[in-house]
Amino acid sequence: MIALKDRLPELESASRTIRVGISNRHIHLSNEHVEILFGAGHQLKKLKDLAQEGEFAAEETVTLVGPKGVIRGVRVLGPLRKTTQVEISRTDAFGLGIKAPVRDSGQIEGSAGITIVGPCGSITLTEGVIMAARHIHMHPDDAAFFGLKDQDRVSIETTGTRGIVFKNVLIRVHPKFRLEMHLDVDEANAAELNNNDAVQLVRQS
Repeated sequence: MIALKDRLPELESASRTIRVGISNRHIHLSNEHVEILFGAGHQLKKLKDLAQEGEFAAEETVTLVGPKGVIRGVRVLGPLRKTTQVEISRTDAFGLGIKAPVRDSGQIEGSAGITIVGPCGSITLTEGVIMAARHIHMHPDDAAFFGLKDQDRVSIETTGTRGIVFKNVLIRVHPKFRLEMHLDVDEANAAELNNNDAVQLVRQS
């Protein structure tokens, strides 16, 4: 396979850019926790579809309660997962008074805990709160175009007056994925990025 560095002129000439999706604080719930928070037999109600196939923002929201603060109106995302996971920014972590680590999605072992309050009950997690590592969803065709594979790490450049380079960006490849880079609100604000802005892959990390 041709190394990515050898393909950069080709990629640059093709002007293949990557769309940005900004992730605000949100929560993924297990079925058990949905029933505790919203009542027995409750099913999430879809508010709108998200960019990635099968994923959606639900009508339901919860409240996060930490040692130092509270955040209300935290959106639940579907579909359900086997394990509940809360994704917040560093600013959120400061406000709540917790130390959430930067982790790839699903890697919650030893992460921060939190109390989650819904209209019908509450749960207290001993772990499950993370700051999601910046990442890019790619279809296998996109990965082939860029000369990448699942779990690679790359660098991404933004433009504008606050243009920066994001390093250690995780590549996630799946046939259902659509090409999109996910950043949290803090990261997007630092580079003055908005949803659907375009960024450019510049080199491997």
